[in-house]
Amino acid sequence: MINKELLDILACPQCKGPVKLQADESGLVCEPCGLLYEIIDDIPVMLIDKAKRLGGHERPA
Repeated sequence: MINKELLDILACPQCKGPVKLQADESGLVCEPCGLLYEIIDDIPVMLIDKAKRLGGHERPA
């Protein structure tokens, strides 16, 4: 599980906006970018090229 204090300081590397913990705690979501950053072994993988695109969002230029 991600520490609340860590979650408060993490930001999307694409847009620098806030990220939210997904309900099943499998990743961090940036709603404006539509990106999901997976959490592997309790470590968020905050790399744009490893993020998964959520449905309904186009990739930012």
